[in-house]
Amino acid sequence: MTISLDALNAAPAAEFTAHLGAVFEHAPWVAEAAAARRPFATVEALFSALREAVAAAPEARRLALLTGHPELAGRAARAGRIAQASIAEQAAAGLDRLSEAEFARFEALNAAYRERFGLPFILCVRRHGRASLLRRFEARLASDPETERRSAEAEVLRIAALRLDALVTGAGALRVAGRLSTHVLDTVRGGPAMGVAVELAELVSATESVVVARAETNADGRTDAPLIAGRPVPVATYELRFGLGDHYRRAGLDLPDPPFLDLVTLRFGVAEPEGHYHVPLVASPWSYQTYRGS
Repeated sequence: MTISLDALNAAPAAEFTAHLGAVFEHAPWVAEAAAARRPFATVEALFSALREAVAAAPEARRLALLTGHPELAGRAARAGRIAQASIAEQAAAGLDRLSEAEFARFEALNAAYRERFGLPFILCVRRHGRASLLRRFEARLASDPETERRSAEAEVLRIAALRLDALVTGAGALRVAGRLSTHVLDTVRGGPAMGVAVELAELVSATESVVVARAETNADGRTDAPLIAGRPVPVATYELRFGLGDHYRRAGLDLPDPPFLDLVTLRFGVAEPEGHYHVPLVASPWSYQTYRGS
């Protein structure tokens, strides 16, 4: 349930802490410290106060903040014995739907990481697709303890920013969301292509993809809403699949059988979760092109 920034500013300290206590995993003391600095003019100012409370905390508390995070796809997560926010975040990343082989891989990585650093591996999973998540996990295993501590703290702040953005409405919202959109231009007719079926899929591996969104272009050649919006665009390789052949068949064009272009697939990568990616298709029955817009 969301709450306005004005209501948080006016709430008793205990109520303020109750609303924001789960923004940092098992660490309501962060919200308690920030409550004394009210009122906040913007949500950004509120987040700054929370971040500064973490930075000013004693070493033992800061370490406990890290160790309080659950392992990714670990046994506690599989059994549902972690915080509700973490359950939702791991589920959104597909970590509750892994194969036994994938769970075993995560278990081995979790054990190796904890043995090397004495911490759970912490990553803001809502900013990553599954393939990117595993690459980051393996890469950070090669890090040194000091660098990894800084990385873990930075990821805790990213997780907290997304949780706060979902909880609090008001001026000066945090910039934590990206956007992915598309449109189709028909060079035969010299205008937008209406009624083109569009499918967005995330490539998980060389043999697996997961459909993220399906839509159809409207009279402007665009989808009625972005394919991803209101959240980070996970770091991943994607495919946009356009039913171009069906569009031209409905338009009455005399196409060969099979058509030269039927299902057009654009494969592209997203490296900036908070970025704006516009990936259009400019097409005829015989050619197509694309580019990155914004």
